[in-house]
Amino acid sequence: MLRRVAEGVLVHESEFLQSNAVVVQGGDGVLLVDPGITTGELAELAAELRGRDLPVVAGFSTHPDWDHVLWHPDLGAPPRYGTTRGAASIRAVISEPDWTEQIAEGLPPEHADEIPMELLGQIDPLPEGARSIPWDGPAVRIIEHRAHAPGHAALFVEQPGVLIAGDMVSDILMPFLDLQAASPVEDYLDALETFGRIADDVTLFVPGHGSVGDSEQFRARIELDRRYVEALRDDRMPQDPRIGPGAPLDWLTDVAQWQRERLAQRAENS
Repeated sequence: MLRRVAEGVLVHESEFLQSNAVVVQGGDGVLLVDPGITTGELAELAAELRGRDLPVVAGFSTHPDWDHVLWHPDLGAPPRYGTTRGAASIRAVISEPDWTEQIAEGLPPEHADEIPMELLGQIDPLPEGARSIPWDGPAVRIIEHRAHAPGHAALFVEQPGVLIAGDMVSDILMPFLDLQAASPVEDYLDALETFGRIADDVTLFVPGHGSVGDSEQFRARIELDRRYVEALRDDRMPQDPRIGPGAPLDWLTDVAQWQRERLAQRAENS
């Protein structure tokens, strides 16, 4: 069910990793960001939007991970935007003859049979360096960076000051670095610096996974993410509430250790 978090901004939270689909109301309809996750959820989201007389006039994918490039026929066929790099990344995947098998390997077993593949990844690339969403609605600024995934972007809805953050600043997931990038640590820290520069303008933020927060929580999560990444950079196991005893997801400790080992290997081979 959609819930209003700010004027003209609604959020639907999935059962899968507290994934947040974001709806921004415009003049002729809505911008739908990162819809998901299961076929049933997407159909229910489409039905609720129809019931509110809110047609989807544009979509946006914050980055090319499978759970952020989903769609359902009931949502219509508007342009589904992404950054140039983000769209190219997922389109390269779905151009492979065995792409469904490749993606299926990474799906959560409890939801694997419920993930709609038919329209996955059909993202329309915005021009290189595009700074805003082309639509009839409130100004939505694109903040592209290189953390987490190629072509990752946050969206900033200037009025009422809502940041749609993508897979960053989560209270349940620590930073997942793009370990295939040339400079994963530097990329992530640079993105956090970018977030810090707009923090004074952010009244509310919506992470890709986890709890919506206010401006104070936004700054706190930026700092939490920074400490995590700096610990990995320094080959230390991060002391972070999202990993270890009492953390919301017990498997994240193994992921953190894996990230640390991979970065150490990169350092040895450089």
